[in-house]
Order: sequence, then structure tokens, then C-alpha cells
Amino acid sequence: MSSAYAHPHPRLVSSVASAASSPTASSSRFSLPSAATLVNASKSGAGHRPNIYDRNLNKTRVAEVSGSAFSFLFSEVVQYTQKRVSGINDLERRLNTLGYRVGIRVLELMIWRAESSSKMPKREIRLLPALMSIHTHVWRAVFGRPADALEKSVENADEYMIIDNDPLIERHISVPKDLSQLSCSSFTAGIVEAVLDGLGLPARVTAHSTPTAQFPSRTTILVKLEKSVLEREDLLK
Repeated sequence: MSSAYAHPHPRLVSSVASAASSPTASSSRFSLPSAATLVNASKSGAGHRPNIYDRNLNKTRVAEVSGSAFSFLFSEVVQYTQKRVSGINDLERRLNTLGYRVGIRVLELMIWRAESSSKMPKREIRLLPALMSIHTHVWRAVFGRPADALEKSVENADEYMIIDNDPLIERHISVPKDLSQLSCSSFTAGIVEAVLDGLGLPARVTAHSTPTAQFPSRTTILVKLEKSVLEREDLLK
């Protein structure tokens, strides 16, 4: 057994010998860098691209994304989705679904940051504090500023409205006349719906354009709560 390990396979010997005698003969595709090379590259940063997964999530909480890049990306999302739907309702539904996926991750990130930065993290279980948190903290995390208003419906006890006078995602979008009823803030409505579901406050969230002379892009995010939420609120009083 010892003699079998003492002499390597002839094909391995010949390939190693040819590579040593002629460095250019070996292909870089199959060559591996040495440990020293990896260490030096990581220290010098040459050829090393920063990995987003290596960032500290607490240090990037105030980082800003280019507004132009965001507007371009969202415009492409709307155009891509528009080509694959049959009407306005279907388009708004798909934008809502995309926003829901984002909202799940926003809530997860905000909970992680709260637990890592506080010795006694608090999870909102009451309706009004949760809505205020969405109005303030979620809006600031996603759009860089709080929403403009949070109102309760006078007619229906299960309806609340979050008002944004100048939605970021609609700032550079021009809606054609045949789609005048379209509200691209359905994406934002999906984010709100996901956060409410994650907090145990299920609701149906929709977006509605409510323009004024001063704010032509004014949008109202309508939150219609499920009956179980109101029943639980009555028990907690």
C-alpha cells in the first residue's frame, strides 16, 4: 500500500512536469490561485468587488439609492408587466403582488434591526401603533420620508387611509389617456398589505389617485381591515 502512494500516476506526473516546464501551456481555466494570492488580493482589494451580503445591515439603514436608478427600474417593471396583462385591474393586481414581496422583506429587515439595536425590542400588536409605524418608519425605510397623513374613515370603522402627496414611484411616470384610471402606487399598497399581514393584522390594501390642484400626484392608500382585526381590538381595550 505504501508503494502505491509513493509514486503518483504517470499521467499526473507528465501533466505536472509539462505545466512546470511550460507555464503558458496550461489553461488558466483549470488553474487555482494559491492561498497567498487570495490573501494579498483580499488585503489590497485589487479585483475584489464588494459583496452586498457582507454589508452591515445596521450601518446601511440610512443609505440612499439613486432616485434616477429607482425610477428607471420601476418604469421598466411597469412596462414589462403592462405587456403581459389584459387590463388595468390585472396590471394593478400584478404590481400589488410585486409590492407584497418587497413588503415581506422590508418587515423582516426592520424587525431584525430593532432586535439587534434594542435590548427590549417591541412588536406592535395594536392597530393604531402598527399603522403609525407604517406611516412613519416603513415609509422612511422605503421612500426616505414619512407619509403625509394617516386618516380614519368617517363612514366605515374598518377603513383607514395613508396619504402621500408626492409618491416617489409616480414622480416620473406618465400615464396615457387610455390608462387614466391606473395607479402605479398599487406597488406601495402591496408593501403595506404585506407588513400588516406580517404583524397579524390582515387587510385588503388598494391604491387610489386623489389629485388636488396643489398635489396632482396625490395618492391615497386605502386599508380595509378584516373583521377579525376589529374584534381583537375590542377585546384588547
